[in-house]
Amino acid sequence: MADNEKMFQVQVITPDRIFYTGEAEMIEFTTNSGQIGVYKNHIPLTTVLAPGAVIIHEAEGEKIAAVHAGFAEILSNQVTLLAEIAEWADEIDVGRAEAAKKRAEDRLSAKTADIDLARAEFALRKALTRIDVKDMK
Repeated sequence: MADNEKMFQVQVITPDRIFYTGEAEMIEFTTNSGQIGVYKNHIPLTTVLAPGAVIIHEAEGEKIAAVHAGFAEILSNQVTLLAEIAEWADEIDVGRAEAAKKRAEDRLSAKTADIDLARAEFALRKALTRIDVKDMK
């Protein structure tokens, strides 16, 4: 059981919906600089989200989602993730993610001049994130 003194507000918002709102003791997510874990009373910070798993540590247990890009705002008693896409593990079609992974790998290995490498690398990261989050559940 979590100590209420350690709890803070978490919101994950996408263009389509309020994906998650609740209280957490900790949240973990990926930024462009690497992994970050946030507890209550964290120093204020705004950072860029990178594709990765978001793990929300609630009083009842963990919730895990895939987030693909956006921004995070960290305040002493609230964390808000503004995400391009956020998906719970049960919303992920692993077959589609595997196909996207294969397409991205094929594009990257082709190394032709007309391939947008940054776009292909980002697509690969998104596919791998989906696969990883599905495997975590």
